[in-house]
Amino acid sequence: MLSLPLASLDTNVLINICINGLVYGFLYALIALGYTMVYGIVELINFAHGDLFMLGSMVVWSMVAVLAAGVAPGSMAAILLILAMLVVVPLCCALLNAGVDVVIYRPLRNAPKLAPLVSAIGVSFVFMNIGQVWGGSQDVNIATLIPDSNILGANSSIFLSGTDVLVIAVTVPVMILLTFFVKFTSLGRAMRATAQNPVAAQLMGIQVNRVISVTFLIGGALAGVASVIYALKVHTVNFQMGFQNGLYAFTAVVLGGIGNIPGAVVGSLIVGMVYSLASGYADNLWATAMVFLIMIVILVFRPQGIMGARVREKV
Repeated sequence: MLSLPLASLDTNVLINICINGLVYGFLYALIALGYTMVYGIVELINFAHGDLFMLGSMVVWSMVAVLAAGVAPGSMAAILLILAMLVVVPLCCALLNAGVDVVIYRPLRNAPKLAPLVSAIGVSFVFMNIGQVWGGSQDVNIATLIPDSNILGANSSIFLSGTDVLVIAVTVPVMILLTFFVKFTSLGRAMRATAQNPVAAQLMGIQVNRVISVTFLIGGALAGVASVIYALKVHTVNFQMGFQNGLYAFTAVVLGGIGNIPGAVVGSLIVGMVYSLASGYADNLWATAMVFLIMIVILVFRPQGIMGARVREKV
């Protein structure tokens, strides 16, 4: 996340900080949904998910480096390139995520839970090393495709950039479509049935492996969308960015209630807002500590998370 200067006690400054927190909260939500969907169905904490987001950002960097030469920010060519990236990058991340499931996680489906967990950590390191070979050990810069000027006017004390609008304009419809898909489609009902009891779902004729593959596809696509809008907003990517952003997203999942889709969104917005407020009014060095402190306090009094349901452990 960006470092913010210490803020004064001013209403306009508070509004700007809250806008920043809202924007990053929506970004984390896209990553967090991939975590929570996979856990909700196969009870796997896919620690490679953050690094999948990083690889998506590397795809963005490569596409911009090759295709954006001479493209003016805000031009029709820039808009078309952004639309192309919003198709290509999620598709690449979705296929990679589903491929990892088929090759690595599926053979371990009935193994002790520690085996797929350790495998996920191994995949994370593989992805990280691919990112290091791809982009190098230092930050790589991404050309500006959307003007960074204030769309509310140069004289406005409230700052809202075009990338802020892009984050909200892309994220909110994606979340609405995902909610509709899970609740009202036959495949979504199959996903919920598999999450409740995969054995019973299989006995009812549901192809559990197909459902799990679709879940990995959707989670990867969401990480791909997040990588596009994150790269366009921050303008720099590096091979370690997946760890930090994945950690914030995972914190949001635990905070909202792991396995709960609305909870992942709520938790992400809380994480984004707390980080932004702590960076603005305290110090950027303490912002991460504040996020985890609030998570610990909430989990002490509500271990299942804000929106998670207390369930009995099966024996």
